[in-house]
Amino acid sequence: MTGSLTSSVKNEKASDKQLETASDYEFGGESQLPRPPVLSEDNERKLWRKIDLRLMPILCVMYLMSFMDRGNAKLQGLTTQLNLTGNQYNIALTMYFIPYCIFECPANLVLKKFRPSIWLPGITVVWGVIMTLMGLVKTYPQLVGVRVCLGVAEAGLFPGVAYYLSLWYPRSALQTRIGLFFGAATLAGAFSGLFAFAISFMSGTRGLLGWSWIFILEGIITVAVGLIAFIVLVDFPATAKFLTPEEQAFVIWKKKYDNSSVGEEEKFEVKHIYQAFTDWQVWIHILIYMSLIGPLYGITLFLPFGEFSTPISQLLTVPPYVFATIVLGFFAYYSDKVMMRSPFILAAQIMCLIGFSINIANVSHGAKYFGTFLIVAGSYSGFPGIVAWLSNNLSGQYKRGIGMALHIGIGNFSGAIASNIFRTQDKPRFILGHGIELMFVGIGLIFLPITVFTYSRINKKRAEFMNRVAEGLEKKPSPEELRALGDRAPDFRYIL
Repeated sequence: MTGSLTSSVKNEKASDKQLETASDYEFGGESQLPRPPVLSEDNERKLWRKIDLRLMPILCVMYLMSFMDRGNAKLQGLTTQLNLTGNQYNIALTMYFIPYCIFECPANLVLKKFRPSIWLPGITVVWGVIMTLMGLVKTYPQLVGVRVCLGVAEAGLFPGVAYYLSLWYPRSALQTRIGLFFGAATLAGAFSGLFAFAISFMSGTRGLLGWSWIFILEGIITVAVGLIAFIVLVDFPATAKFLTPEEQAFVIWKKKYDNSSVGEEEKFEVKHIYQAFTDWQVWIHILIYMSLIGPLYGITLFLPFGEFSTPISQLLTVPPYVFATIVLGFFAYYSDKVMMRSPFILAAQIMCLIGFSINIANVSHGAKYFGTFLIVAGSYSGFPGIVAWLSNNLSGQYKRGIGMALHIGIGNFSGAIASNIFRTQDKPRFILGHGIELMFVGIGLIFLPITVFTYSRINKKRAEFMNRVAEGLEKKPSPEELRALGDRAPDFRYIL
């Protein structure tokens, strides 16, 4: 492949003045790079596959470990041994989400300063240690305290990785990678059920019940994954030694000039914080995000079926997540293929709508299990599309990083709500819980078409402006002005 790259460099036109200097290729660090090669579709596909094989496996395993502890410990004696009564279990869950949401935005601001290869593995090791300690708690206050610490430690992972991937991949390839990354969480739902079932046989070993062993073993594995990540993970394309200089140049050029012919602003300024906080699309996307993240956390935390024995309940959680993984992969692949996000998010919302409508009704266990398949598949498969959609439509590294952190951080407060709506006294239909989840989905179904309409209207106006520029009726902003405008530049098109 290197030979193809070298030969293609020779064929590139020397008259392309736009990419004349090495500073045009800087992205995430100072680097003197050659001119970017022109690649065939086959060679470009091979390059992205090479990057995928280096980045995605370790990122997926890290995220899988962050989701492995959610939901199954309750059935393995946690509430009984700690004497949790009333809504204490729900409060313990909630106390994780509060710091998790608060610290997501600051975490993204420090990601580049501390470098991804240090920051992401570092927080993985920290939360692995905290998770191990969670298996040793003896009282309710201790459980709440450790849950708060876990929320702080895990806060930087998902927004950090989503932002990190946006620094490597162009818009047309982003959702597939976010989908692959988030697919680890979907698989975690299946594996955690099997894992908890296997660990149930350890209950009583060294005087610890099954729930303790779930946290201890998962914590130890997480620490090991974090230590491996220190070795495997790389920072930015310009500093990635596993790429040749020509490959580095191509990736940087492809990403930097993906949104605009003049690239993105790279230097941090305070105005980027203001721009993210005042951008209408960040706030409307938060509402769409909540429409699926609320159902996602609700079903993740309370899916184990209490009507059955503990082993059967654990095993019943596996098939819905396997199905969700398949749907997620299908949605992510075709969303990137057609370069549209909203139709797949809408399909996911409709699946959740039907699923919760079935589960709130007075129907058989079989019908509710079918509804659960739809809820899990809808909430998990639509989630990567929502994250990729906003990332695609924010231009500028720092504005994107801050906007995505706000989006995910504030949106995740719906997880705190979902932790408190499935109350023990509402069994077996959980009318309150399912009703609030339907509210979340309904909000999304209202604001999704509003967002699409607004994007379409703006795109149309920008196209008309650029047509007038071509006819000499309007003056096009300078490259510096376009770069400063970011996603508000007239040549930037929002993805629908």
